[in-house]
Amino acid sequence: MSQTVVEKIFSNHAKKTLKAGDVGVCQVDFCFSQDGTSALVLDSLAKSKKSILNPKKYAMFIDHSSPSPNLGVSRVHSRMRKFKKKNKNLLFDVGCGISHQLIIEEGFAVPGNLILGADSHSSTAGALGTLAMGVGSTDLAVTLSTGKNWFKVPQTYKIIVKGKIPFGVYSKDIILYIISKLGSNGATYKSIEFSGEVIDKLSMDARFTITNMTIEFGAKDGLMPVDKKAKKFLEKIGVKNYKNISADKDCNYEKEIEFDITKISPYVASPHEVDNGVPIEEIKGKKIDQAFLGTCTNGRLEDLKIAAEILAKNKIHPQVKFLVAPASRAIFQKALDKGYIKKFVESGGIILPTGCGPCVGTHQGVLADGEVAISTANRNFKGRMGNPKAFIYLASPATVAASAIKGEIADPREVLK
Repeated sequence: MSQTVVEKIFSNHAKKTLKAGDVGVCQVDFCFSQDGTSALVLDSLAKSKKSILNPKKYAMFIDHSSPSPNLGVSRVHSRMRKFKKKNKNLLFDVGCGISHQLIIEEGFAVPGNLILGADSHSSTAGALGTLAMGVGSTDLAVTLSTGKNWFKVPQTYKIIVKGKIPFGVYSKDIILYIISKLGSNGATYKSIEFSGEVIDKLSMDARFTITNMTIEFGAKDGLMPVDKKAKKFLEKIGVKNYKNISADKDCNYEKEIEFDITKISPYVASPHEVDNGVPIEEIKGKKIDQAFLGTCTNGRLEDLKIAAEILAKNKIHPQVKFLVAPASRAIFQKALDKGYIKKFVESGGIILPTGCGPCVGTHQGVLADGEVAISTANRNFKGRMGNPKAFIYLASPATVAASAIKGEIADPREVLK
């Protein structure tokens, strides 16, 4: 029977053939949670009086409120540390970085494996051919105590991205464009297979941006081929043994959707929905108070490089707070070595600890009433950065950097020239 990638991975983990619509009980290779969801995981384990079946297959990350902004969060962090000490599972403490980046850096994202994360952007690892999905904390607790869970196999959409990547357009612009066309519920509970000449041309950092945001149009996961670039990346981080799974040529896709990005402009998502994306020409000139570069979407080294090159001979607008949070300690160190951090500081930027930073809205960079931020994050919902009376625009690192210089939403192509 011909199968899509998600059908094959679920079948391998259920030890029987599954197709879209089937329900199967599958072994899970790895689980993780973060400081915003771990307390519920631990509560569920305590209530059920169950222990972790495979401690080395469970990682907790302190990334959302890192370092702790208040006593309540400090208690959660302390509980996580005590749990790790007792149960011998993995813990990545304050300063290590964001879960989705570390899952990749640490080699937990193995092609063909099944990963569950108590965080909606777990799909990031799909750029490496890993079936990585976000689940609720109680579902994660069940998986931790049994090593498996039940799943309904989703239908698959094949999204083909073709054309020539325009000047000043990056992977963030491409995914914002796709989301604007499909809508926030355009692929609810679907598996997405990304392919096409544009995907082939993108770096791994750029690909992670796209799979990170598949949840923003409703998808359960986002998968990409394990090509030469992906294999080289895996070799570099020490991942050697894996199954390179690809879809059968005559498999059954529910939909095949093509996007030609040859003529698109840089894209910006306006408040308060991610699918509210428009070309930069329709939104430029909007005054901003804050610009944020970072998050699990665009806090990688390539993102910092793009922004640093734009800021190299420019200064941040005096009325703008420009915040930078690298996605991991390793990225921070590389950015230091390459001089990116120096450029940010010299231009007037503010360097934050590695982690989610202002994105989650619990501590750093909380906006005042009526303030406007432009961010490289993946969500701009009302209240997302800590204030429901503020306004968040989403854009690429280039657009965010250009806007920080001008004090208003700006076309990066004008600065890149």
